[in-house]
Amino acid sequence: MMSLPFYQRHHEHYDRAYRHKALSSTVSQYQKETKSKSAVYAQGSAAYARGSAAHRHSSAAGFSLDSSAAYSHRSTAYDHSAMQSKRSAAYSLDSQSLSTSSAAYSHGSESINKLAAAYRLGSEAYNFGLKNSNLMIEDQSYKMSPKAKRAKQSLISEDKENEAIDYSVPIFTGREVNISGITDTEEERIKESAAYVAKRNLFATGEGVSVSKVAKTTSEEEHHEKKSRKVAIRESAERVAMKKTLEDTQAFHKKLNQDKLLHPPEFIIEPRSHTIWEKENVRFNCSVAGWPAPRVTWYKNNVPIDVQAHPGKYIIQSRYGLHSLEITECEFDDTAQYHASAMNVKGEVSVYASLVVKRYKGEIDASLLHSRNLSLSPFAVTPRGYASRFEISFVDKFDVAFGREGETMSLGCTVVINPDIKRFKPDIEWYRNGVLITPSKWVQMQWSGERASLTLTHANKEDEGLYTLRVAMGEYYEEYSSYVFVRDADAEIPGAPGAPLDVQCLDANKDYVIVSWKQPAVDGGNPILGYFIDRCEVGTSHWTQCNENPVKFARFPVTGLIEGRSYIFRVRAVNKAGVSLPSRVSEPVAALDPADRARLRSHPSAPWTGQIIVTEEEPAEGVVPGPPTDLQVIEATKNYVVLSWKPPGQRGHEGIMYFVEKCVSGTEDWQRVNTEIPVKSPRFAVFDLSEGKSYCFRVRCCNSAGIGEPSEATEATVVDDKLDIPKAPGRILPTRNTDTSVVVTWTEPPDAKELVGYYIESSVEGSGRWEPCNNNPVKGTRFICHGLSNGEKYIFRVRAVNAAGLSEFSQESEPIEVKAAIAAPSPPYDIVVLESVRDSMVLGWKQPEAIGGAEITGYYVNYREVVDGVPGKWKEANIKAVTERAYRIQNLKENMVYQFQVAAANLAGVGTPSKPSKPFKCEEWTIAVPGPPHDVKCTEVRKDSLVLLWKEPVYSGRSPIVGYYVDMKETEAKEEHWRSVNEKPLQKKFLKIGGLTQGVSYVFRVRATNQAGVGKPSDVTDAVVAETRPGTKEVVVDVDDNGVISLNFECDQMSPDSKFIWSKNYEPIEDDSRLNINTKGGKSKLSFKDLGEDDLGIYSCIVTDTDGVSSSYTIDEEEMKRLLALSHERQFPTVPLVSELAVEILEKGEVRFWLQAEKLSGNAKASFVFNDKEIFNGEKYKMKVDQKTGLVEMIMDKLEEKDEGTYTFQLQDGKATNQSSLVLIGDVFKKLRDEADFQRKEWHRKQGPHFVDKLGWEVTDECNVMLKCKVANIKKETHIVWYKDDREIMVDEEHDFKDGVCTLLISEFSKKDAGTYEVILKDDRGKDSSELKLKDTAFADLMNEVCRRIALSATDLKIQSTAEGIRLYSYVTYYVEDLRVGWLHNDTQIKFTDRMRTGVTGEQIWLQINEPTPQDKGRYIMELFDGNTTHKKTVDLSGQAFDEAFAEFQRLKQAAIAEKNRARVLGGLPDVVTIQEGKALNLSCTVWGDPTPEVSWLKNEKSFVSDANCILKFESGKNVSFSISAVSTQDSGKYSIVVKNKYGTETSDVTVIVMPVSGQTDTVQGHNQNNKTVSKKKKTMTASKQKEGEKKDFIKPHVEEIIATEETPDPNEMPPVEKDTKSNQQAAKKTDGKAGVAEKVPQPTEGLDRQGKKPPEKAALGKPH
Repeated sequence: MMSLPFYQRHHEHYDRAYRHKALSSTVSQYQKETKSKSAVYAQGSAAYARGSAAHRHSSAAGFSLDSSAAYSHRSTAYDHSAMQSKRSAAYSLDSQSLSTSSAAYSHGSESINKLAAAYRLGSEAYNFGLKNSNLMIEDQSYKMSPKAKRAKQSLISEDKENEAIDYSVPIFTGREVNISGITDTEEERIKESAAYVAKRNLFATGEGVSVSKVAKTTSEEEHHEKKSRKVAIRESAERVAMKKTLEDTQAFHKKLNQDKLLHPPEFIIEPRSHTIWEKENVRFNCSVAGWPAPRVTWYKNNVPIDVQAHPGKYIIQSRYGLHSLEITECEFDDTAQYHASAMNVKGEVSVYASLVVKRYKGEIDASLLHSRNLSLSPFAVTPRGYASRFEISFVDKFDVAFGREGETMSLGCTVVINPDIKRFKPDIEWYRNGVLITPSKWVQMQWSGERASLTLTHANKEDEGLYTLRVAMGEYYEEYSSYVFVRDADAEIPGAPGAPLDVQCLDANKDYVIVSWKQPAVDGGNPILGYFIDRCEVGTSHWTQCNENPVKFARFPVTGLIEGRSYIFRVRAVNKAGVSLPSRVSEPVAALDPADRARLRSHPSAPWTGQIIVTEEEPAEGVVPGPPTDLQVIEATKNYVVLSWKPPGQRGHEGIMYFVEKCVSGTEDWQRVNTEIPVKSPRFAVFDLSEGKSYCFRVRCCNSAGIGEPSEATEATVVDDKLDIPKAPGRILPTRNTDTSVVVTWTEPPDAKELVGYYIESSVEGSGRWEPCNNNPVKGTRFICHGLSNGEKYIFRVRAVNAAGLSEFSQESEPIEVKAAIAAPSPPYDIVVLESVRDSMVLGWKQPEAIGGAEITGYYVNYREVVDGVPGKWKEANIKAVTERAYRIQNLKENMVYQFQVAAANLAGVGTPSKPSKPFKCEEWTIAVPGPPHDVKCTEVRKDSLVLLWKEPVYSGRSPIVGYYVDMKETEAKEEHWRSVNEKPLQKKFLKIGGLTQGVSYVFRVRATNQAGVGKPSDVTDAVVAETRPGTKEVVVDVDDNGVISLNFECDQMSPDSKFIWSKNYEPIEDDSRLNINTKGGKSKLSFKDLGEDDLGIYSCIVTDTDGVSSSYTIDEEEMKRLLALSHERQFPTVPLVSELAVEILEKGEVRFWLQAEKLSGNAKASFVFNDKEIFNGEKYKMKVDQKTGLVEMIMDKLEEKDEGTYTFQLQDGKATNQSSLVLIGDVFKKLRDEADFQRKEWHRKQGPHFVDKLGWEVTDECNVMLKCKVANIKKETHIVWYKDDREIMVDEEHDFKDGVCTLLISEFSKKDAGTYEVILKDDRGKDSSELKLKDTAFADLMNEVCRRIALSATDLKIQSTAEGIRLYSYVTYYVEDLRVGWLHNDTQIKFTDRMRTGVTGEQIWLQINEPTPQDKGRYIMELFDGNTTHKKTVDLSGQAFDEAFAEFQRLKQAAIAEKNRARVLGGLPDVVTIQEGKALNLSCTVWGDPTPEVSWLKNEKSFVSDANCILKFESGKNVSFSISAVSTQDSGKYSIVVKNKYGTETSDVTVIVMPVSGQTDTVQGHNQNNKTVSKKKKTMTASKQKEGEKKDFIKPHVEEIIATEETPDPNEMPPVEKDTKSNQQAAKKTDGKAGVAEKVPQPTEGLDRQGKKPPEKAALGKPH
């Protein structure tokens, strides 16, 4: 092989397209040899990652060592050549020197140069996976990026492309297309060289490259290389050599004469002509050469194609010199001549191609063609287009097929190819849902030479879909498609659900895989509870269930796999009836590291032996692995959480494993999840988590050296389903398709995520039985439901599916009858005679109600004679269809009676004729009045108006028509309700009728009039409902920047045959010299060339083949003047202002003049004028113009007297100008200056602590008064001081300025709190004060609010009975005297007496009724007046309420009397008496009772009477004494005095303890002050007794203390009565009479008194002051 000289590569032959033939043949020969040595390989391409068959087969051939040595930085040849010479910095075309002396980079090499460019940019064609790309022409081929000998491959599947696999790094991952020889510009050459150096340096430094020991074939040695200092020095020298070479190359090119490099455009590949069907896509391709790079423009019929004007219609692409024009969903109108024009500074050249679009005529299902082209299928129209040499047709085609799981199904079709060339066999391909089908144990394909067939040996629901047979002959192919449905097999258990489907294995790793599936459409009548997942090791038949409990989520992580083994999986559904049949098994998946799996795929060097050999790196001792990185939760459900992470960078050369830890978020209690077996994969599924709880996770690495540090913990993850079940789809719309199918469309549910597809169900209307229309979820929002019964009415519903489950069913669709979509129109109706002469009649009729799904193309009229009431035979009146709905029938017989019928026709054919009309007599009309108008129709229907159009009568009468009358009525109204819309006859043949009622149906008719009178009315219009339909749009007037006035109308409901029809005054526009009409897509524009009086009128636009889409716009004189003024403004523009010149005071007291324009360009200027003198930016004036916001402003620090005057801002932006002025004189100027001075002072005040809101007050819910103010600019050192009437108020704690609010709470506010309050803020920056006067009116207003809050806090009136009478009371928060209280009895003011008193006790307001009588019954009202409003509380004291209260009063009264008079011990006896033996003991007390009580004594609970030792006395009915002259130990014990009368009995106890002692004996008197009491007697009395003791009208006797001298007893001696003493101290006094406890109530006094504050429960016991 020869190498091209350097000067030829870079000078004369700059572009491959301009090489002479000898050079081209040399290059071509070289490339052919290179092809024989290398396979098409693109390691980084998505096509290879998806497993392209063509790429795998070509990759299997390997890559020769000679051609790869130049790329591998570890190859021996490369090392040798790199050390030998620096001149090998560029790649060479010579294949021999490529492996020895050209290890670096050469700018002149076309093939290798493009390799680097392809690595940088990628190959467009290969991305689409084209097996035989048209880009691979004679001198253009894909080159394989050589692979390093010792580097592991990393082929990442499509679903793992974003996951970092840190096990190996590919050396070169790129594709290239050789289109031109050398890069186009000098800059690109430099970038390309730099890119190569960067890639080489990457692998020279070893970053990201893992070198491992791999298995070699028998012909290769096993060795391991490590980078040394020598290698590093060598690579550094190479980089220096490369840099030097690049500099030399750049210097050489600078010396070249650029003019010699320029070449005119030349098309290397020209676009080809195509012939296609409608709704298919087509692409024109071409490649062009030239320097500078030519610019390519595409034309249709010599008109440039505007992509923006037809979004989605045209796709124009230009990549790497390849230019393409793609036309999507071609229509018949796309038939045209297309050409591409290439132009640069050296010239322009064009190439032409034609496109013929064939229209569908019913041979195949057009909807299937449409659906095929909508999907992103690999069998879209190829860039090569269609050839015309072969005619391929299909005979005996397979139809829509229905099968059941487990059955065998066959699809077949006979293929006829003309001409028949025996040596040229067609390519037969089958597709399912646009995906190529390959033979397998499930699918078999046959081609007999005439018939293509496909057999499903064991049909499953996965096999359901749209099957397409493609037959290709060279450049041309044809397709035929039909749908195959597969139903569920019969369940083994009745009521069990259908089997799941489409089981797939995702994210497989060493010991872990995620299994996904799709939910079945049939649930057996019961909701599916979940799914069981089974696994089976390949080569065995033993199935193991992977989960104990059913899982509802359609993805499940399976763990515990054995590395190196392969598994298959299946899924079963379960409901309460049982378990379904298992799904079809998944494809086998190996438990391998993804990098190992990719390496095995790329090197299928040996047959499968059943074993996978896993090679490991050589271990490095003592390296503890670092923490994993990028730990994240990739999936979370209620049952499990899946973690993913990246291996650590520091891990040595031996394998590592992982431990996963979890903890509840918010704690640090980490628990190891996999305690027994470490994880090998960088994935893990954590089970046994509590639903609803939040967890954090982290991972540790381990190897033989130990366990590393944990990774960073994940964010808190809640154990719940992150993916929600989708909502129900909406807007189910069925439309007719064929006699046995219906097209169902719907809208995607809102917020839908990860949708798998949809299930559609159908039901015969009224049956209530639903059947699935599909058993494999369909994507998209359109589906054809086949297998329906012709003539039946069906309803449909849809549900969405994702991994979380199935949505609720959508709303049921409207019923639809199954019949063909396109049908002949229904009969016309309402045939009338518009004119009659001696031998002819003019008929009119109405359009059919149903047009059959296609536009009516014409009408056919028949007539027959009627003789004596007997009709004759029908005769044709017209051979050629008439398009108008009026027709004159000639050659009739005068005075003969005729009947007529009319039939409409469309694309489907001629419809059924109308019913025979009523008989009409053919005679000369001689009536003077005109005949009926005809063709009356409604347009522009809105909710309150419509426009009525008609045509003039054919018969005008004996005089010309002078006008028309329009009648209307509601549809359901009777004939007598017709009313005229217009009083005077209309000259025009249209009328806008307003004043309609929305939603009401109307009918209309028209009558013509002439001098003779009003003629016969027209036929009645069809009923029209006054409503504005959704999406209705109106004609919009617009004036563009050039002043062109236009009317614009837009329609989004157009069909392919719809057209915009403009009219003026509802008449066709015949003279368009004053107008331009331009229609693109769904928009139409009517532009006026020169709007004038001749253009006045109503302009309407109707869109044909729609449901009455129309609108109009009226241009009268006033509107014309407005539009002309606007047009003039656009032609001669002014700068539009958002706001005129204004002035404002800024925060510091600065004065700002400003105005704002709507928009300003970068060239806009502003002039500032004061009193007709221009001022400029300086110390006094600060001026600014912001073009982005349009803001123009001028700021002055302060206003002085000399600044009074007129300020003007003048703007100029291109040719647009504007100005605005502001006059500041007199009072206006003075007020502005004063405000500026004030604002300046305020700004200085606000530099320190200050008040934002001045001091104010509010009344709290507790009726307290809170003084508050809002402060700002405070700090810790800021103090706040409160004053009242210039006296400082001491507060308990320092204010914390929370939320910037200062408060002072005054509880129970009253008159004493009136005064002037002041609060002062101060610190080192200054101080500020705020004052609040609470006096006079301000105090009264505050007290009114306090009283109002107190009144609102009042509780409902309650009734309480006392011993004195009945009390009515209510509680308030607290009481103030300003709150005036009044009481009403039966709406009459109560006059207070001794018997009826009111008062306040604490927070209780009460009314006391002493000794109530029946006259006190009635309704009581308590009025609380707060100064403005009276608040009322009401209680009804009558009926049962009064009776119960009065009875309770009587009971309490009797109890009080009994309590007052019962026998009792008033006092005198102690609880315990301790006395020395031999002493005298005297005890005395006072008793009382009425009648006088009986007194008795007990000793130790036994009766005790007076004797010589103990003397008991009862004197004067109240004095009781107890005396013992000399006590002894026998006198110790408990003594009880019992007093008794008819009202009750009371007992008082005293314990006597006699201590034995020797000494003098003294007499102990009860009143001796020298004696000592051991313990006082504690009286146990009720509250009523205590109050009785306090009453002044009772006697309170003096109780003498019992005194005794005592000695300290022996501590070991226990007094014999101590136990009783304790019990006596704890016991209450005994009462057994009828006396009760009477609660004392305050005695009423005159007026309303107030007592001291007490708790509410005690206030009732107080007395009023």
